[in-house]
Amino acid sequence: MNSESHKKLSIIIPVFNERKTIPAILAAIRKIEISLDKEIIMVDDCSTDGSREILQHISKSVEDAPPHNLSQEIMVLFLDKNMGKGVAVKKGFQEATGDVVLIQDADLEYNPQDYPTLIKPILDGKADVVYGSRFLDPRLGNKIVYKQGYIVSQILNWLSNFLSGIWLTDMYTCYKVFTREAINQIYPRLDSKRFGIDPELTAWVGKLDLKIVEVPVSYEGRTYEEGKKINWKDGIAAIYHIIRYNLFIRK
Repeated sequence: MNSESHKKLSIIIPVFNERKTIPAILAAIRKIEISLDKEIIMVDDCSTDGSREILQHISKSVEDAPPHNLSQEIMVLFLDKNMGKGVAVKKGFQEATGDVVLIQDADLEYNPQDYPTLIKPILDGKADVVYGSRFLDPRLGNKIVYKQGYIVSQILNWLSNFLSGIWLTDMYTCYKVFTREAINQIYPRLDSKRFGIDPELTAWVGKLDLKIVEVPVSYEGRTYEEGKKINWKDGIAAIYHIIRYNLFIRK
């Protein structure tokens, strides 16, 4: 991808019960200056905390906005029932029209200020896929709230590395960025519904021999009181997903 002119970045934001952070994450994305046009696709996974109403208001504002208004870069989609992050991400992939596609969580753990770093290897033609690692550069002093969760994530990360043949420091990062060509290969093969989407995406990167690069990103971990949703049950399910997608799913 040599020329950046008229290129577009599609930002996929799965949303489930993130009422407190939706305005802030949108404001943060809007502030980022990059050479690509931005397309924001928010997919609500049947939220019950008021997020859905906020997104409905945003959607109505987009519909009522005059042509070429900045808000028209936002698309809001609603799932009829809670189906999981994987389904929301796939719905975003389906609707994305960008040359580069990036996954962004709706909370504030990850900062859009890292977009220039995340998209650079793709724009330079050095990668098909970029993962933003929380652990690649200790000098960033990223806030890891739960040490037990960190240890479990590292064990799962090692298992994924071993089975996929892709040696990463942070397979479970939110920040996963793809070229349009990579998404065209991966999207039709996806079938995970919930948090299996992370090991499944990584497994397909390995199976399809896509060129992947990790870059360091900033991270501010949340507590369960602040809205963190992953728990020990997800850790157990993760082992199943890593083994299944790497060993039992074929191209």
